[in-house]
Amino acid sequence: MPDTEIVKVRGLTRTYHQGAVTVNALHGVDLDIGRGEFTALMGPSGSGKTTLLNLVGGLDRPTAGSIELDGHELASLSPRALADLRLERIGFVFQAYNLIPVLTAAENAEFVLELRGVPRAERRARVRETLASVGLAGLEDRRPDELSGGQQQRVAVARAIASRPSLVLADEPTANLDSRSAHELIALMERLNAELGLTFVFATHDPKVKAAARRVVWMEDGEIRQDERR
Repeated sequence: MPDTEIVKVRGLTRTYHQGAVTVNALHGVDLDIGRGEFTALMGPSGSGKTTLLNLVGGLDRPTAGSIELDGHELASLSPRALADLRLERIGFVFQAYNLIPVLTAAENAEFVLELRGVPRAERRARVRETLASVGLAGLEDRRPDELSGGQQQRVAVARAIASRPSLVLADEPTANLDSRSAHELIALMERLNAELGLTFVFATHDPKVKAAARRVVWMEDGEIRQDERR
């Protein structure tokens, strides 16, 4: 187990109000994620795994409880500081890829670096290297509609890791991929985890991700029911 925690969650609760209906998405969740872990959050739809991922990523605010990311307590940050923390410390990979259609693979992968103010020559060199590392050398100038689903998701991974984040959060990253592309993507993330020490946390239903994960956190009804390390 890693010596330090990159994520510390304590007493995390998230309640939504949908008209007269109250939805308790999370109930007092405690969770630590160690630096360098490869962890899958699993459970049925409505179990709270995506809610937990969004809260850890600062995309949503909890109703109660605390989240500490890389030594920063998220609740104490202003909206601007929270946005800066996300930009500097977190890479996101989503089910729907979320690529910008009019940009090339390189331009999509470069987007976060541009927001961070990385000089043009440096960010382009880094993106070329990153795209090559995810198997997309020679495809830098293709737009998303010229790439397969698996290739688009690799661009999304390149975008997430090019900024060298502390943590990569992946929400159902294999859901729109065929079996072969899913296996290739999981193998890619395993390699990035092993070679670069990147910390990955997945919210997923995919048994292929479960098989690869070194830790599986099973959630039901907004609570952690099982935490298995391998």
